[in-house]
Amino acid sequence: MTLTAKQRFEDSLAGLGQLAFLARDTFASLFKLRIVWSDVLFQLYSIGVKSQAVVLITGAFTGMVLGAQTYFQFHKVHMDTATLAVVSDAMCDELGPVLTALMVAGRVGAAIAAEIGTMRVTEQIDALRTLATHPVDYLVVPRVAAGFFAMPILVMEAICVGIGACYFVNVNLLGIDPAYLYYNMLHFTHDVDLFMGLTKAFFYGGIITLISCYKGMNCGLGAQGVGRATTEAVVYSSITVLIVNFFLTLILGKIVGLL
Repeated sequence: MTLTAKQRFEDSLAGLGQLAFLARDTFASLFKLRIVWSDVLFQLYSIGVKSQAVVLITGAFTGMVLGAQTYFQFHKVHMDTATLAVVSDAMCDELGPVLTALMVAGRVGAAIAAEIGTMRVTEQIDALRTLATHPVDYLVVPRVAAGFFAMPILVMEAICVGIGACYFVNVNLLGIDPAYLYYNMLHFTHDVDLFMGLTKAFFYGGIITLISCYKGMNCGLGAQGVGRATTEAVVYSSITVLIVNFFLTLILGKIVGLL
């Protein structure tokens, strides 16, 4: 049966409402500290430690390619020593948080949606309710809390590795003077740049885990439903990160400008 445009729009609004209710219940549990810390630690390992490889590789090669491309342009106007400063600022403000969030959405978001979706299909979530265990407290809250904690750390690692990789390429492969390169990076990169990146990372961690949990808990029946929920979790998380990044950039830019 093919849905009309009106029905698809109504379903989208209903989905946003359900996501808002899930967010309300999740944050209410977080504020009331209805948290099982052992579950949070396990999710920190699953979300944070297991994501380090892909995040570090992404950060390193992003820093290297951005450093090379910036050098090729700056070399035309004899501004070679400003290359690392540009890369450092870009990694702290935008590329570090956004690319890390996209990588985590692809790895962690899919895993969360598939895990919770399988529990829904096999009626394990209904079994939790019969045992007087709230599914949000048991399944969603530990993952969202771990996402809030893990994402800033992953972003910090990506930023440091990206800047270090850019420095290596600039000095050892492109022959830029290391002293001026390092000095310009320190001169033009400020604390507020890192503050903006880590603040964005905090929001992205909650967005990815919350959307992935929602898709898993509301997936369709059967293997097809789990697969579709997994795909939608990655796609919707990635798109939301990109949209929210725009508004966070404007808001944080205004706040930093007022300081």
